[in-house]
Amino acid sequence: MFQEFGKALIGIGVVLVIIGIIFLLGGKFGIGHLPGDIILKRDNFTFYFPLMSSIILSVVLTLILWLFRK
Repeated sequence: MFQEFGKALIGIGVVLVIIGIIFLLGGKFGIGHLPGDIILKRDNFTFYFPLMSSIILSVVLTLILWLFRK
């Protein structure tokens, strides 16, 4: 029981490290400022929704998790 729990914690840790690396390096590759990201600027209000960046991040994480299951 504890061995399986330990493996799950290690897997979650690896996924979190990968997500952290994506966030650190994402700005260098344009993640967060892609065409399709929604930015609304008004006088004293800015709304930013990274739609395309979220879709790409979701696809990448889905592929990584799919590879871990194999």
